[in-house]
Amino acid sequence: MVKINGERLLGDLRALRAMGAIGTGVVRPAFSDMDMQARRWLAEKYEAAGLTATIDGVGNVLGRSSNPGRALLIGSHSDTQPTGGWLDGALGVIYGLEVVRAMAEDPDTKHLPVDAISWQDEESRFYGCMGSRAFCNQFPKEAEDGLADKDGIALADALAHAGLKDVPRLTAEDHDYLGFLEAHIEQGPHLEADGRRIGIVQSIVGLGGMVFTFTGQQNHAGTTMMAGRKDATTALYALAHGINEEFPKVAGVRSVWTMGRVLIRPGAPSIVPGYAELELQYRDVDPAVLDKFEAVVHRLVDNINSKDGATIEAKPSRVRIAPAHMDTGFQEHLSRAAEAHAPGNWAAMPSGAFHDAGVVCTVMPCAMLFIPSIGGISHDFAEDSHDDDITLGCQVLADGAATILAAASN
Repeated sequence: MVKINGERLLGDLRALRAMGAIGTGVVRPAFSDMDMQARRWLAEKYEAAGLTATIDGVGNVLGRSSNPGRALLIGSHSDTQPTGGWLDGALGVIYGLEVVRAMAEDPDTKHLPVDAISWQDEESRFYGCMGSRAFCNQFPKEAEDGLADKDGIALADALAHAGLKDVPRLTAEDHDYLGFLEAHIEQGPHLEADGRRIGIVQSIVGLGGMVFTFTGQQNHAGTTMMAGRKDATTALYALAHGINEEFPKVAGVRSVWTMGRVLIRPGAPSIVPGYAELELQYRDVDPAVLDKFEAVVHRLVDNINSKDGATIEAKPSRVRIAPAHMDTGFQEHLSRAAEAHAPGNWAAMPSGAFHDAGVVCTVMPCAMLFIPSIGGISHDFAEDSHDDDITLGCQVLADGAATILAAASN
């Protein structure tokens, strides 16, 4: 049985945490100085573990094994949200590194080919899961043109600043991978609430969304009578209320929706707003439910536009992702490892968050493993997991990876 080194694992996670640390959290957005420092550090770690490390043209860090045979790829992402937690993505990246080292130290597994990777920009500074999409030929180089972050920084400039201009990309076509494993914190409350220590992911939610613009007539708040107003915010509130009233009627058990961005102009208390924006995102593992959400939205918009007030224009969000299903054979290997190390304390479950595995599974078999998030909190400086859950998760992943590779070599 492969034996991971828990202290080494935790030490590397804490070392990665220090790069961009602010309080208990981490600020390490894609292509930032801290992000590139972390990627260069990771490349050095890969080399020290016996891998050949490369940082490609979109910032992916790949460590390649010299062992013969079809390699199993293991990793996640090391970029963070603008105010991120220390384990989101980083957990799976360091798991990949530790599995490589643990297998190399075991005479029964040292011959098995395991590659490790840290994907770039999973957190959507410029384009969600950009690194894994580029690797899977779903983000062509010409797609870089015109992309900018929320502060107006062009992707081309960020690539140049990071020293990646004209650096070649790596793609899945360059390698004949057996598959991909990704470990992650759950980023939700279910494992902790159910007293489970490991989650084996069956499927990853798809997501859709709409961006709404509300156009009315800006006017004086004191002299414009209520009956004659074309208030952009009145239409916005009507739509938001309708969504919360109607979505539950068509939702699935694990459906969620979020109205996470609102803009009102000019944003002054004495002015009737003439313009507003609202962005809606919805998620479910069933594409039929996503279609129902979209149909509800269009019906609500048509109803509001039929009245004498501000008008609404609805456009699909830039990122629309279909639900993804994990490989059943890989799930079985991870499930057996989970039962061996946490008997009765694991569960099969869907993922409510999207992950790089949801992209990579379009070109190779994939599986995911979760550990509990304390309080269900993520995308926040308070994000955390217990040390014993962190080490347990890596041990389960290592054993599952070893049996996947052993089965493939027979």
